[in-house]
Amino acid sequence: MKQQLKQKKIVLACSALITLNLTTAVFAQTNQSTVIVTGSRFEENLNEVPANIKIITRDEIDNSSSNTIPQVLSQIGGLLIRGLNSSSLNLDASVDMGGYGPTGSSTTVILVDGIRVNPIDSGGVDWASIPIDSIERIEILQGGASVQYGNGAVGGVINIITNGGKKSINQASATYGTWGTSINNAIFRNTVEKTTYQVSANTSNTNGWRPNTAANAYSVDAKISQDLGGGDRVFIDGYYGYTNSQLASPVVGLVGSGNPLSVRPQNAGNNITTNNSGFRQGLTKTLSESYVVEVDTSYNNKSSFFYVPQADYFASPAFGSAGSPMNNNLQGWQLALSPRLKANFGVIGTSIFGYDFSKANQAGSNSYTPQSQGIILANQYDAANNPFGTYYNNLTSDSQSATQINNSLYIIQKIPLTRILEASGGFRRQVQQASTTSSAITAANGAVSSNQQYAANAGDVALNANYLPGQRIYVKWNQSFRFPNIDEYWGLLYNPTTQTTSTVFSGILQPQTTQTYEVGGNWEVLNSKITSSIFKSMTQNEISYNPSTGYNYNSIYQINRGGILLDINSNISSSLNIGAGGKYQKSYYANGPFSGNAIPVVPDTLLNARANYLITSNWTLGGVVNYVSGQHYDTGPSYYSATPVMPSYVIGDIFTSYKYQGVEARLTVKNVGNAQYATYGTAPSNVSSRYSYYPSEPRSVFVTLKYNFN
Repeated sequence: MKQQLKQKKIVLACSALITLNLTTAVFAQTNQSTVIVTGSRFEENLNEVPANIKIITRDEIDNSSSNTIPQVLSQIGGLLIRGLNSSSLNLDASVDMGGYGPTGSSTTVILVDGIRVNPIDSGGVDWASIPIDSIERIEILQGGASVQYGNGAVGGVINIITNGGKKSINQASATYGTWGTSINNAIFRNTVEKTTYQVSANTSNTNGWRPNTAANAYSVDAKISQDLGGGDRVFIDGYYGYTNSQLASPVVGLVGSGNPLSVRPQNAGNNITTNNSGFRQGLTKTLSESYVVEVDTSYNNKSSFFYVPQADYFASPAFGSAGSPMNNNLQGWQLALSPRLKANFGVIGTSIFGYDFSKANQAGSNSYTPQSQGIILANQYDAANNPFGTYYNNLTSDSQSATQINNSLYIIQKIPLTRILEASGGFRRQVQQASTTSSAITAANGAVSSNQQYAANAGDVALNANYLPGQRIYVKWNQSFRFPNIDEYWGLLYNPTTQTTSTVFSGILQPQTTQTYEVGGNWEVLNSKITSSIFKSMTQNEISYNPSTGYNYNSIYQINRGGILLDINSNISSSLNIGAGGKYQKSYYANGPFSGNAIPVVPDTLLNARANYLITSNWTLGGVVNYVSGQHYDTGPSYYSATPVMPSYVIGDIFTSYKYQGVEARLTVKNVGNAQYATYGTAPSNVSSRYSYYPSEPRSVFVTLKYNFN
């Protein structure tokens, strides 16, 4: 009862902030000239981009309760952030912008300075390797953008801009909080004539609020930027990141039931260690008044080691079962090259011609409990001695490897029709050649190889009307696509009788395609900025996972998504700034036997409200509230059930900061209402499985001290 009352109070506060924004936003207008790059990959005015784009500024990041980039995206951007082993470091956080649920992280493209940082598998972005203090702004484009960015940009694009900003930054900060959490950041940037040097470093550690949720991360980033004059520039950015996270088991039962601190004994000591390194490079060169060329290159090398010290817990000598994987090694790399040319043809408009190339390889292996622990190996089926599992070729490990080669050409065209009306459109064709090799202890035919080539097309057509200064509306049709991740070529099949998990080859899946219709706009009213859009999308061949079979597959049924987006930011006075926003959406099967059923782990409603009040010139008070409505547990469509659902939740953070000369002290209270909630849970997919969920952190307190050496 107390928890319900706390949630009602926070919802009322959220509603009050939204009402205040709407009341404030109904009068005159001012001009807006924000320059962004996400719309076309070249700099352009925000009002010229026919898309729903939100800008998070450096000041908004500084005046927030956020310690990590995922917190920035959730608290200021109002996006849905999900994680299994939630911790203050957000190391496994993923973003779902389009309502894709279990595959949300694979349908949102994450960029740093316009260069893709998504991994080639279904894993999360290495947030720790992106220095939060180096960010100038974050551009969030909601909706399909495969014409500009190719594979995976079906739900949206997040572009983290670190170029530009202040010429000189020399600061260090230290944060300490609940559960022994410490976060330390340092950034040093200086400009000598036209050359800018920047070095940043981060160390983060936490003991975790649940048993087996401790984590630590270390990263360093070095960047050199050269101003070549006339708007031309070049930069190279090298980085290295290390993370180690313990992995706790889910809590068995419905969300809110059971003991959130409970962890199964066989999961004690489970952990994953990741090393991530690479470089990013960008060049902008003006060839003439009408032609500008840009070239991006990047290389990334990533290795992961998943260790399960209690693997023998599952081994059953009586049954001869193989037990669960004891360790998993994963090694991968990817290389990308992206040249593009922008040509200005005057009254005819502007054209962008681009080519994207990438090559990626990943190899992994799963090692199992040795024969001395009870595994019976066989070169042929042995029903008498091994009735619960068949193992071949004297193997004690599975191995998989895959290579992807992508070639993609695209063109974007803008044509001015009248003084206020502009038409735009684009087309991209991407061809992917994929090859795989795998061996499994359960495969009688030994190693299996496969090669497949698929192609996908993207396109969009839009009309954009700047009918008054700071006011514009647009209408748009878009088609975007997503190819499968490398690890989606394989699935995991669980045998409840032997309590074993084996790797199964799903095949090289087809790309999924999504068509979206959208109407939206930006408006400036008095001191308020408003962004809104209405959208409807239809997806074919959606890449999905069936837990009852263990296979990934292309759904033969169409999946529809639709809704409305709204965000408002208002300067009520020189001392008070408030913002509010939200999304209402429906994601569901449009036909087939599951017609009308909702996509799991997709809430219908997201609400966000935030406020900052400058008490004095040195002292600030602020807060943020996020509301996430109920959502269905993750399960296959064959086992879909209308009830129960994961409950809705409200999370509120408050902070106060004091600045004096070069010193800033900050006190932050997260989840101030101490809400008990979960961002992910699973429902039974067969008669032997049960409901389970991953609980998120309760109330926590952090103290930050930042010093600016300038």
